[in-house]
Amino acid sequence: MTNLTDALHIPDTQSGRDDRRVAIQRVGVKDVRYPLTIVVAGTAQATSAQWDLDVALPAEAKGTHMSRFVAWLDALDAPLDAPELRTQLAGMLERLGATEGRIDARFSFFLRKRAPVSGVQSLLDYQGRWIAETRGGATTVWSAVGVPVKSLCPCSKEIADYGAHNQRSLVTIGIEQLQPVAWHEQVRFAEDAASSEVWPLLKRPDEKWVTERAYENPKFVEDLVRDVALRLNADSRVGRYCVEVENFESIHNHSAYARIERA
Repeated sequence: MTNLTDALHIPDTQSGRDDRRVAIQRVGVKDVRYPLTIVVAGTAQATSAQWDLDVALPAEAKGTHMSRFVAWLDALDAPLDAPELRTQLAGMLERLGATEGRIDARFSFFLRKRAPVSGVQSLLDYQGRWIAETRGGATTVWSAVGVPVKSLCPCSKEIADYGAHNQRSLVTIGIEQLQPVAWHEQVRFAEDAASSEVWPLLKRPDEKWVTERAYENPKFVEDLVRDVALRLNADSRVGRYCVEVENFESIHNHSAYARIERA
């Protein structure tokens, strides 16, 4: 069957040859907003993602076929987890006629949380990210989460006659998945290490519990980032990782920050 381009005699400039002898490591599309389905706590969850998609272009090739990236997105018909992402990346490379390429998807997802005393339920949003890349014949898959938590300053608690300053913190955990790690498990790495986790809906008994929990569990930004790293070190499913913690300080007009990487 003759395709429409051939039938209309439209030249395919991108498929031409380039004589400048300069390869391009990454060429593609950025910030494409398109639906995504992921699996959260065992349930498929529909969301919307910003996608960056690219492939490597050999020196002799004039250009890549940009429209095929969106065609690949439109053909996604299964929830993406780490194994499926590997499969879909291979399919994208085949569609583009490439041997190397990268997928980067950034999105929000939700977990249903139960308040610690009253038990009232509500949904808390988290930031998620998938990165899958094939280079030199090897494919790696990374997942990242941005988790809001609460931290309380040990120094403030020690020196004050009453009270201690505390604040929300953002823990960002990016891991290379050697074996699948579920989104809710990756969130727990951060929440279990914090002075306290946070909830979108709390009753007064819950507020009392959260306040006292944080006061009994003070953490510097250095403590928090180290405690998350120790949890990752103990999990054989995790390869390389990067952990960042930002404390949005309540007594300063700046943040406190710490980062640990395992290469």
